[in-house]
Amino acid sequence: MCNVHILAAGRGGDLQRQAVGAWRGRRARQDGGVQVVVLSDTHAPRRWKSCPPAVAARLRGADLILHAGDVCTAAVLDELSDYAPVRVVRGNNDGPDVAAWGAPPVLELDLAGLPVAMIHDSGARSGRLTRLRRQFPAARLVVFGHSHIPLTESDGDVRIFNPGSPTDRRSQPQGTMGVLRIEDGQIVAAGIVPVT
Repeated sequence: MCNVHILAAGRGGDLQRQAVGAWRGRRARQDGGVQVVVLSDTHAPRRWKSCPPAVAARLRGADLILHAGDVCTAAVLDELSDYAPVRVVRGNNDGPDVAAWGAPPVLELDLAGLPVAMIHDSGARSGRLTRLRRQFPAARLVVFGHSHIPLTESDGDVRIFNPGSPTDRRSQPQGTMGVLRIEDGQIVAAGIVPVT
């Protein structure tokens, strides 16, 4: 069992703690670790008609799904939640239905002892890691999207992670998604996975 506590931006941008209680993955893990699938920029229905088979294959093993925004329609979140619990932030292309589904602009959560922050747009590439560390001083993992450019970068203290887009690769050679393995408050694996 894994406790997930969420801080969400409330009125005026203040962070408010929302208790979501304990949740259990679809199967009990002997080691207590958490398998996390990370998505962003799915851009439905223009790019995501339904869950692509290569994405679905990874989702079947997920304990939790993080979506870094630009879902574009809440139906995608409903579809994803059939696989595992979903936590999402609102992107610049997301409308009121995604917000009503539960997507704040910024999200902070404790995931199996790992402080995690999520935001859609991390700003310019130059100085990104330093800027995100300053914006989320408690986080040891910051998940973002917007650029459609996959990235996993760490300075040994903080990891920043953009899964890219599984459906709108833009100038990238392939569509991508992210996979994380978290055990005892540590990221033990972080990978970008091609899906097209």
